[in-house]
Amino acid sequence: MRALRIAAFALVLAGPALAQDVAGHLAAGDAARCRRNAEEALTHFRAALEVDSLNYDANWKASQALVDMGKQLPNNQGARRDSLYAEGLALAHRAVRVNGNGADGHYMVAVATGRAALTKGARERVRFAGVVREEALRATELNPRHDGALHVLGRWNAEIQRLPGITKFFAKTFLGASVFNQASWDNAVNYFSQAIEIAPNNIYHHLDLGEALVDADRKSDAIPHLRHVAELALACDPMDATYQQQAATLLQKVSR
Repeated sequence: MRALRIAAFALVLAGPALAQDVAGHLAAGDAARCRRNAEEALTHFRAALEVDSLNYDANWKASQALVDMGKQLPNNQGARRDSLYAEGLALAHRAVRVNGNGADGHYMVAVATGRAALTKGARERVRFAGVVREEALRATELNPRHDGALHVLGRWNAEIQRLPGITKFFAKTFLGASVFNQASWDNAVNYFSQAIEIAPNNIYHHLDLGEALVDADRKSDAIPHLRHVAELALACDPMDATYQQQAATLLQKVSR
């Protein structure tokens, strides 16, 4: 009994030190991500999780780092990419279990689910699409100014609109995906525009809005956003340089 009391007392004393250690790893991970080094960021977030596996921020940030790493992998590394997305989704779910009222956790469930859906068949993709929308909506309910979640909702609308008509008909008729009826180009543009209003220097927001406007046959409206991408500084997303290249390629195509 005496030994247990001593051990409990030691844990109480160690509490502030452990919290400081977690905070230090989180700060180091954030700094690494803003150097666009997802692998280093993940190392720090994993270290935080080793100290406290139920730390909310460590879980959703580790999920984000895993998705960042997966996005950068080529198609010939599909198995590795799928594994990263699966682990990212598991950590995002754990973040939500730890704190169901945290917008970032729900946002990462939406993002990781969307990425994981790319590896699934038609039926599962439809089911996953519903989860993506629900989780992104939940994130915006908790934080109406969460530009990432607004972006996800914009992309959800755009991706549904890009599906072939027969695919949407099949999904709605045989898979019960009536929510697809709510998708529109206007919704996509509106959500992307809201994201840009909140985070005007985010390269990805402008790129995806430009792509949506082009696909909605509004090329003249897309051009300013695609041009603006080249003027923006690279930020924390490790794909920012790639997004700039994609914007430049699309701009060249629509300007002919």
